[in-house]
Amino acid sequence: ILTTRSSLEGERKQVTVFFSDVTGFTSLSEKQDPETVHQIMDGCFKILMEEIHRYEGTINQFTGDGVMALFGAPLAHEDHAQRACHAALSIQKALMEYSRKVKKEFGTDFKMRIGLNSGPVVVGAIGDDLRMDYTAVGDTTNLAARMESLAEPGGILISDTTHGLVKKYFQFENLGKVAIKGKKDLQMIYKLTSVSDIRSRLDASKARGLIEYIGREDEMHDLQKAFEKVKTGHGQVVGIAGEAGIGKSRFVFEMHQRTKDPCRYIESRCFQYSSNIPFLPMLEIFRSYFDIGEGESEERINKKLKTRLEDLGKYLIPSLPAFRHFLSLPVRDNQWENLDPEEKRIKTFEAIRNFFIRLSQETPLVLVVMIFSGLTRLRKNLSAILSKGYQIREFCCCCSIVRNIIIPGQASPFISRSGYIRFPEMKAAGLSNVF
Repeated sequence: ILTTRSSLEGERKQVTVFFSDVTGFTSLSEKQDPETVHQIMDGCFKILMEEIHRYEGTINQFTGDGVMALFGAPLAHEDHAQRACHAALSIQKALMEYSRKVKKEFGTDFKMRIGLNSGPVVVGAIGDDLRMDYTAVGDTTNLAARMESLAEPGGILISDTTHGLVKKYFQFENLGKVAIKGKKDLQMIYKLTSVSDIRSRLDASKARGLIEYIGREDEMHDLQKAFEKVKTGHGQVVGIAGEAGIGKSRFVFEMHQRTKDPCRYIESRCFQYSSNIPFLPMLEIFRSYFDIGEGESEERINKKLKTRLEDLGKYLIPSLPAFRHFLSLPVRDNQWENLDPEEKRIKTFEAIRNFFIRLSQETPLVLVVMIFSGLTRLRKNLSAILSKGYQIREFCCCCSIVRNIIIPGQASPFISRSGYIRFPEMKAAGLSNVF
């Protein structure tokens, strides 16, 4: 530790600081046996660690009845505020079920409050010799702690600074200006309530209004030719690569807008902090198509699945167990339960393939999947589904928009197929008229 001390020296970074604690912890500790309190908090900390680490935050302090975490340090993230908000919402959602469990087993209420604030801090090691803590110090940290203390049980409060960074992507309740201890001026605070319909920067730009799109005519012509082949029943897989922010999403959006022929357009995306969720883009497609909302009951979801599959065709009904399995629902089918994992995987892929084939029978299907170069596992999962479906029947124009769809030294399952088209990597040259 001492020999690497220089790597732990203080560093100024832009981060979002996360504070949480259990409301009424003193009363809880007084009424319950210490072992019971330890058991309750151990379950709570497991939820906190799982969700914070899922969004690549760092827990740097356990406070007995809560935690302090950093998003954006030591791992730097441009979207640190979004990650913190997603983590906070996921924690409160998981704690709703956990609190019911605590109430049933121990007869006590259990809720947490969370506070977030974004801004510059100095992060690094605090201490000397062999006793060191990695933490953040500064006014940003202090205000985050104040946000947490003002939050109601089960609530999430964020500062005006954090709100400015994430206001397009989440829903809030404006609580107005309040006096904060240690602050000269009144501070605007917001209650974070849910995720908004805006998922990306392009969505936010569309909400504001897009300027006229200029350029990329050659690429647009090539993509249109691929779509013409799809219309004749010859499926195409198109890979579009380029650096982040170069305009890949806008390019495909413009292609969709300019296509005058009827088609079924399905778009899905994933984020770097969701890399540990297998098949996430496909899950998003099915949740959208079957209209599955957050917190819906299992009975209601099963009814939607059965109804929509029957509408597509009764021959898809036998795939119902596979769709339930794919959506992490209890299957309750003896024949399905007797299958080994590999057989379940094959059945699931076949169900997804048949689903897309059915969607493409009435009108051309355009499936757009946006992923990042670092999500190797996810890219392989998608390749496994789409390439198998592509073998059986050519039906789909799939645009995989990634930073580098082909990794040097690695082959894509699509490359050997005659219908695969890979555009040259999109460059910034010639885009001066676009932005």
